[in-house]
Amino acid sequence: MYPYQLPPLPYAYDALEPYIDARTMEIHHTKHHQAYTDNMNAVLTEYPDLQQTPIEELLRTIDTCGIRAEHKQKFINNAGGYLNHNLFWEIMGPEKTVDDTLTAEITETFGTLDAFKELFETNAKAQFGSGWSWLVRTEAGTLEAYSTANQDSPYMQGHTPIIGLDVWEHAYYLQYQNKRPDYVSNWWNVCTILP
Repeated sequence: MYPYQLPPLPYAYDALEPYIDARTMEIHHTKHHQAYTDNMNAVLTEYPDLQQTPIEELLRTIDTCGIRAEHKQKFINNAGGYLNHNLFWEIMGPEKTVDDTLTAEITETFGTLDAFKELFETNAKAQFGSGWSWLVRTEAGTLEAYSTANQDSPYMQGHTPIIGLDVWEHAYYLQYQNKRPDYVSNWWNVCTILP
């Protein structure tokens, strides 16, 4: 809990090569994710009564949790960045650990796994500027795929993220430059939970 710490990467920085290079992973984790963590903690120093409330809950109730207007967007940006990246690192790795139950549910919801991947990629490639492509579970328990801008989190819509792909330039620019579609397509090679 508070103060939150940068979670360790569950594999080496070079473990996702050749799909994501070690330098990008190191900068992304130690600089970008660290900054989100530090800035989120800085906002929470103003709210001792909220420091033990889970970040997910604060984002779900962002309009009513008690964070004042002057801190609200900074908290959304950085708490979203903190949680989004926590998931991002967890669902990637050098070896597949496929979730067969999730794969079956995706197939049932979207028709085929390939149809889901195509939709997910389309959302990632079409996101204007910085953002994320998501597979989420709604409050009703169904699966949905969509994108969000910046570090906005699905928790703000009452949804629970399952798969999130970071399409901010810092996630791919050293290796892929302006070729976001190549990064998005190659990313399935390091997403461990789907075949």
